[in-house]
Amino acid sequence: MGTRVLVTGGAGFIGDHLVRYLKERGYWVRAVDVRSPLRKSVADEASWTCDMRVEYHALSATRDMEEIYALAADHGGVGHISAYPATVFWNNAMINLVTAWAASENKIRRYFFPSSVCVYPKQLKTNPETASLREEDAFPADPEHAYGWEKLFAEIMLPLELRENVRIGRLHTIYGPWCAWDGGREKVIPALCRKIAIAELTGDPRVEIWGDGGQTRTFCYIDDAVEMIHRLMRSDYHQPLNIGSDRLITINELADKIARIAGVEIEKVSAHGSTGERYRGTDLTRMREVLHYEPQTSLEAGLAATYKWVKEQVECSQSA
Repeated sequence: MGTRVLVTGGAGFIGDHLVRYLKERGYWVRAVDVRSPLRKSVADEASWTCDMRVEYHALSATRDMEEIYALAADHGGVGHISAYPATVFWNNAMINLVTAWAASENKIRRYFFPSSVCVYPKQLKTNPETASLREEDAFPADPEHAYGWEKLFAEIMLPLELRENVRIGRLHTIYGPWCAWDGGREKVIPALCRKIAIAELTGDPRVEIWGDGGQTRTFCYIDDAVEMIHRLMRSDYHQPLNIGSDRLITINELADKIARIAGVEIEKVSAHGSTGERYRGTDLTRMREVLHYEPQTSLEAGLAATYKWVKEQVECSQSA
């Protein structure tokens, strides 16, 4: 039997892909979540009623495990975390505190925590000259959202509880098939894929863009993300590390790329909505040094795979 690994949030987007990645590499995987997965689980053992805010659930889930990928979280796009800041903060603080305590009680050897680009100070994201974010830029601290504050809190708390067993990856907008694509928790790529799929299927070219579309972002395809997460877990690096891509693109450019993939002409319509920071880039210098890795999936290839999947979901929802 391979190393016994727990993936919390195993029904989620990253969790689902990570479970499959680990199984392919010979790990014995337990997956837990509070909801059922979108696709059939490949875990050796799974529980879809496990709430990691509850002590006895967390103790049971972590028992007999050697490693934990602690992906359980209340999260979503900027619209969700802006609309429910107190709920998101409380849920995530409880998940992380209780999971860390249970991991300590059950003497877990390695523990991965997915932090976020949201931990970085908001003033760095108002100027393109300072928006390529380095790990050391997180302090002095001033995250924009309560979500970012809670992630930063967990970055400080976890090493106090678990010491050198912790690995922290700061995730910079991960996307790909099987991500949330509607319902309010979706991030910008699946949201645009959904809107453009609807435009393709209905013939209405209007596609809503929050703000003026000039916001810059980086996006990392899910296959690259899980590879980097696993490499970080296997490393001896104990400080937070950026996980992502460093290719910058504006939201307008992103919409145009997806439209070209779909083969449709779109009319971008500016609309009021949470736009997040104006500029946000990723410095991967340290990631390359530590993990000896370069993201392999081009933005164009990742968008094509994601659009195909989201369009299928839109077609199914319209025919239901």
